[in-house]
Amino acid sequence: MVTLLDPKNDYVFKRLFAGDPELTLALINDLRPDLPRVVWVEILNPTIEAAELTGKGIVLDVRARCADGHQYNIEMQVQHARDWGARSLFYLARLLSQQLDAGEEYQAVASAIGIHLLDFDLFISSEAQRQQALWRFEMRDATQHDVLLGSELQLTVIELKKADRLGQLQGAPGDWVRFFRHWQEDTIMAEVTHEPVKKAMGSIRQLSADEEAQRLAESLERGRINWNLSIGSARREGVEQGLEQGLERGLEQGLEQGLEQGERRVLQRLLVRRFGELPVWVLKELEHASAETLETWADDILTAGSPEELFGR
Repeated sequence: MVTLLDPKNDYVFKRLFAGDPELTLALINDLRPDLPRVVWVEILNPTIEAAELTGKGIVLDVRARCADGHQYNIEMQVQHARDWGARSLFYLARLLSQQLDAGEEYQAVASAIGIHLLDFDLFISSEAQRQQALWRFEMRDATQHDVLLGSELQLTVIELKKADRLGQLQGAPGDWVRFFRHWQEDTIMAEVTHEPVKKAMGSIRQLSADEEAQRLAESLERGRINWNLSIGSARREGVEQGLEQGLERGLEQGLEQGLEQGERRVLQRLLVRRFGELPVWVLKELEHASAETLETWADDILTAGSPEELFGR
């Protein structure tokens, strides 16, 4: 049986939407129903360059332009990087600024609209934030919220895990949430009636049967895992160097254990995403593994067909 590719994988996400303008059109209309309905889109970056599949977690976004000139930046984010907000605003602003050639009037600028899907909880500092999964940001006055500076910069953020957990999004938006969170669960996906989501599910099955697509998706995921682990190693080295200059050994051990525990949680999350609910023996293996063993398992997780194969049972 073919293992279905994860639509949240950067490579798979771009193959799905950059390769099918009609699917991108549906996603825009479903997630921004407050805007005038889009009837046509042009994908501005339809290809995937080899350099985009390497490096430190490059996001393969989808950029599209609709008939009235408005431009869309659609991204999937599975990791909560500390600079996520600044990076998102920077690229959205660049999408806006690149519309004008020298000498053109600013009135010629069309809106740059971001639709960013996050596979993590971003806003959690208050109970009100924890109870909201859909966010829309614009340039408004801080005190008089009805005073809008302009609609040229807009950013819609959907926290997928929170939206799924709270069940806030109904209809087509809710079907997209179910697709990105439960694509492997036949009983849940069988209840989805929205045709674009059903089409996306069919495309996932086709992509998953393509050995080259499987290889590239796994290569990108493996690169992400190795990058995360290398960051952890670099941090450990930095801690060790600082400790050599005067910190006590007990602090070093505590920080080392904390970093290993973080790597352990990342690997456990990936195991759940790949194999579903984990048996108790897997959790025990993770609990007692060394940092070197965790790195070995991270290298092998994308090619292993089962937890038993990964752990050599």
